[in-house]
Amino acid sequence: MVYKSVDYFSLEQICRSGQCFRMEALGKASEKEGRPETVQGMSGGALGEDRVRYAIQTKERYLEAEQQGRDCIFHCEEAEFEAFWKDYFDLDGDYGSLRERINPRDSFLLQAADFGWGIRILHQDLWEMIVSFLISQQNHIGRIRRCIQNLCEAYGEKRVNFRGEIYHTFPCPEVLADLKEDSLMACNLGYRSKYVVRAARNVVSGEFDLEEVRGMPYGKARKKLLELFGVGEKVADCICLFALHHLEAFPVDTHISQALANHYRRGFPNRRYKDIRGILQQYIFYYELCGKQSFSV
Repeated sequence: MVYKSVDYFSLEQICRSGQCFRMEALGKASEKEGRPETVQGMSGGALGEDRVRYAIQTKERYLEAEQQGRDCIFHCEEAEFEAFWKDYFDLDGDYGSLRERINPRDSFLLQAADFGWGIRILHQDLWEMIVSFLISQQNHIGRIRRCIQNLCEAYGEKRVNFRGEIYHTFPCPEVLADLKEDSLMACNLGYRSKYVVRAARNVVSGEFDLEEVRGMPYGKARKKLLELFGVGEKVADCICLFALHHLEAFPVDTHISQALANHYRRGFPNRRYKDIRGILQQYIFYYELCGKQSFSV
């Protein structure tokens, strides 16, 4: 296990922020897990029975993590944490400093940043994000999660985690490319089935080179993503932000449109926040989604 104390980091908020769909809340730690353990050097002191647990699945990895306040336990080896999970959660990012850049007269953005204090932009798999946000169109988070779970169970590889529990990897393009365009309707994708199958075919044929796009700057990557059937501006920006970590991407959906109309009638101050727009977008999105109404994952 790896013990870390991290500022501005909340597994719960990341899970609910709409940027990932295979992070699962496992609930609070149960009494049978033993007495609360004390971790020396952690700001919170004791990690007890009220800690919240999460499971995160990627194409090749499974992680279980526990968190209370800024103290977090990652159930993996130190080498794996350093090689993958630290970057995945963007734990080297200085989110405290960027919050100080917010205009002190912008009360709405300050409130949104305070409400979503623990959100960090994940480094996720490009192929998984292409499929996930193709599915996200005209959809809500709960249904997106169910569609992706159906897709993984039907076409992903079966794996067993360290607890002996079965989970499924995200299906690779080669598996989906051989399907008929309407095959994924059985996974409740509806009309989005053809978007996903055609994208898989583009990747397998080499028409869309994942590695090439990973190395592109924001503008070129966005333009290339827009060539995929079914990818519009909002989906392209989501992929750029949540897979390629282009923090200048600013996806605009109905929640963001409403916030812009209500609070930024002259337009969002893009020039001021050019290199961190994506993080601020997440604060606004999360605040609009969760700050004004009850929400469950």
